[in-house]
Amino acid sequence: MASTSPVHVPDALIAALRQAKLVTVLTGAGISAESGIPTFRDSQTGLWAKYDPHELATPEAFLRSPGLVMEWYRWRRMLVGKAEPNPGHAALAEMERRLPNFTLITQNVDGLHVRAGSRNIIELHGSLQRLRCSGANPSGEKRITSTCGYTTDEWQDGELLHCPRCGALLRPDVVWFGEVLKASTLEAALRSSRECNLFLSIGTSGVVEPAASLPYEALRAGAVMVEINPNPTPLSVHSHFLFQQPAGQVLPTIVQAVWG
Repeated sequence: MASTSPVHVPDALIAALRQAKLVTVLTGAGISAESGIPTFRDSQTGLWAKYDPHELATPEAFLRSPGLVMEWYRWRRMLVGKAEPNPGHAALAEMERRLPNFTLITQNVDGLHVRAGSRNIIELHGSLQRLRCSGANPSGEKRITSTCGYTTDEWQDGELLHCPRCGALLRPDVVWFGEVLKASTLEAALRSSRECNLFLSIGTSGVVEPAASLPYEALRAGAVMVEINPNPTPLSVHSHFLFQQPAGQVLPTIVQAVWG
């Protein structure tokens, strides 16, 4: 259970942040949950309760029923659109403005970090705010081909959209089950983790790969490790500073303690 006690920021952490030349942050579903966004499975309510999200968020589901999958994602975007960035999101955006080099890696697809003002972001699993070419043949051929790389942030309701370059169907620009992360995205995340002086792991379970390996890449490179999570994770015992409290409570306190 999350602690509601006052947050104590150790002097050693304050010094480490002030001296850090490159800070890398990894965020997971926990920070979005503080904004009221349900977890992936918990979002299956109402008309969608009968569907398993693991059966909708796949390339095969999109080939089989593209209209159904797109309708589900429009509904998910509606849920996300009702949420607002919380103090944790805002504190990370402020931290980026204060530090010389700052990289935010997120497993979340809700776009709340962007809305909070963060700019140097690596979206490991993509974003619900974008569509991209799927390479799926709109004539009904049951295969996904290589894509032309087209992306757009212009969603429309009630219809399937086609790529203006190649005519393939457009799909959410997110990583589905059975898909691998874009190589350049993963490489950027690994590089940022290996080169940082201080790494913050926030609201992530630490069990979903490849994101779960990023803190350990930072540890092997000698970075100071900070974990912020109400619940213990496999990373907890390896962290130099551990806050078992909500990010929306901890992060603003850290920013205030370091920069006033």
